[in-house]
Amino acid sequence: MRIRPGIEMASLTDVGCQRDNNEDRCLYWEPESDEQFERKGRLAMVADGMGGHEGGQEASRIAVQTVEAIYAQPSDSTPQALLVAGFATAHERIQQYARKNPALQGMGTTATAIALLRDQLYYAHIGDSRLYLLRDGKISRLTHDHSYVGRLVESGVLSLREAEAHPQRHILTAALGAGEEVSPDVPEHPVAIEKGDVVILCTDGLWGLVSEPELQAAVATATPAEACRGLIDLARSRGGPDNITVQILRLKEANS
Repeated sequence: MRIRPGIEMASLTDVGCQRDNNEDRCLYWEPESDEQFERKGRLAMVADGMGGHEGGQEASRIAVQTVEAIYAQPSDSTPQALLVAGFATAHERIQQYARKNPALQGMGTTATAIALLRDQLYYAHIGDSRLYLLRDGKISRLTHDHSYVGRLVESGVLSLREAEAHPQRHILTAALGAGEEVSPDVPEHPVAIEKGDVVILCTDGLWGLVSEPELQAAVATATPAEACRGLIDLARSRGGPDNITVQILRLKEANS
């Protein structure tokens, strides 16, 4: 896997302490040609499958492979449009796979994907995997959870602190493969990024056990590889009931 100068990147996925299969997937991609890199930049993604061992594994696999294929194809579309098109195609392919394999009905996956092009960050998101931005020692979450508890937070019934510990926080209200249409969250405008920023993508197997202050502390003082290992070890030390995946990208200089 080629990683051009401008970022330091690491990713790690772990089955956790109580699962037999890992239904999470993560992806990092750059074009082979420098000319295409100038047009496409970098693509990163995490996905957390659901619907049983095989169903979840297949759904997350289809999602990351499809989004990469759509994003990589020759096109004059913007990075944001390509991410949305990738999600729509993945949604259709997951449903097609389930129709051909009736035992896997109900399969689906979360998906959080980003594109980094020069000093802009584009993203598309569905489900309850998360995207964070760490800048000047402060962490902010760029995505919101498509979950039952997420709706309670939006309606003011629960506070963010209450939601983090709610027993039903992992019940999804949207995912690739679920429902007739897919409507991922996208930013109104791309997010401006700066040298020194850290971008973090993770599944609920991590954020469900590791707080935002702990996440911030881990990435602030360690390399991405060290932070990935430390965060997964921390989640496992707290029981690790789910698969755990984290991807960390630190911007070292102008991202082009």
